[in-house]
Amino acid sequence: MGESGSGKSTLLNLIAGLDTADSGEIQYPSFAMHSAPEHLRTLYRRNNIGNIFQQFNLLPTLNIADNIRFCRQLKGLPEDKGLWRQILSALDLMPLLGRYPEEVSGGQQQRAAIARALYMEPKILLADEPTGSLDERNAEAVMRLLTSLARQLECTLLLVTHSEKVAEHMEGRIRLQGGQLHVMARS
Repeated sequence: MGESGSGKSTLLNLIAGLDTADSGEIQYPSFAMHSAPEHLRTLYRRNNIGNIFQQFNLLPTLNIADNIRFCRQLKGLPEDKGLWRQILSALDLMPLLGRYPEEVSGGQQQRAAIARALYMEPKILLADEPTGSLDERNAEAVMRLLTSLARQLECTLLLVTHSEKVAEHMEGRIRLQGGQLHVMARS
């Protein structure tokens, strides 16, 4: 958690290896993100990290279905019809699969970006304000889906938000304030 401008998105980008830190280390059990060359960071990210970006980053030349499949295909995983149906149903995306990003609303694009990140079955899921463009009903459904699928897929979920309501869904909470991380007590 943290206020706007506190560095939450930057922290996620550092964890994902999209940005490099001026100092310090980002260390995974079998990989040193902070010191790896770009091509190895890219491979690690492709195979281990799912990103839900604040700006969605859907590919405009792919329809919603192909956008959702894209990262899974890059990872070399076969289709999983059960997981596909579970995610699409929970996010109410079935009617949108043949449409292109510019043909759907911001909230629908956000749900497609969430589906893309989940469908790749990441070990680590980084979510930057994943409910920011959603109404309350869809935000609640997304948070239930993210937390339940993270458990089902045995995936670590790191989510940044400034919404107390969204943060309540998380098992642990950390506040980013003044460039420092502070562990918050459960309420």
